[in-house]
Amino acid sequence: MSTIKLFETSQVRSQWDAEKEAWFFSIVDVIAVLTDSADAGAYWRKLKQRLKAEGNETVTNCHGLKMTAPDGKQRITDVADTEQLLRLIQSIPSPKAEPFKQWLARVGYERVEETDDPELAFDRAMATYLKKGYSKDWINQRLKSIEVRKDLTDEWENRGVKQGQEFAILTDEITKAWSGLSTRQYRQHKDLKKENLRDHMTNMELVLNMLAEATTTEISREKLPTGFDESLEIAQQGGTIAGNTRKAIEAKSGKAIISSRNAKKLK
Repeated sequence: MSTIKLFETSQVRSQWDAEKEAWFFSIVDVIAVLTDSADAGAYWRKLKQRLKAEGNETVTNCHGLKMTAPDGKQRITDVADTEQLLRLIQSIPSPKAEPFKQWLARVGYERVEETDDPELAFDRAMATYLKKGYSKDWINQRLKSIEVRKDLTDEWENRGVKQGQEFAILTDEITKAWSGLSTRQYRQHKDLKKENLRDHMTNMELVLNMLAEATTTEISREKLPTGFDESLEIAQQGGTIAGNTRKAIEAKSGKAIISSRNAKKLK
């Protein structure tokens, strides 16, 4: 829904943290927009006290960043990332916050539905990509890439690899091996920040990424590695095979496959 685009307005100060790859938003600015409070700072102080008393860890995890104040000076401002901010919004009793709460409830309900019927996730993904203007050919390729990715992550879990940091490192190794760029460098090449890199790949980029991940899965199933270190070596092998394919195609076509085009240009 359009009201969820509040964070894109000029009324809310935001800052991109390239190291953490996350947006941080000024909490008092969001409170000012949602509550029309004459003193958003005072409102936030009271809300923070109440949430701390309730044992809310979100408040504890929020930190301060220097942001430009209305008078033009740089001042430390309490900020929150998107997840923290949505959690805080649930605690704000305001009609303007209600669309966010309804949206969060809807998303939660859909995730429960998808647990019982995973096919629903694909149907919703198809509808979402169509609304964003992607072609059906690209969408079919993208949905197939999701299936390939799921096979890989299931295999990693079976091999004792931990979700989160270890998954991210292995993914980065695969990406570097087939594309010549780390995932961060790849995002920068396409002028992206937090966006999903695969949503901004061309058909050929998606195909080679799938080849790298599918090959890694197949090698892992044959060699049965134990834990992260052995899986890292296999990730490099799978990515290298796709990387060699990329180089062969580029040599024959005379064109680079790694594109700087993002979704706006793809459509």
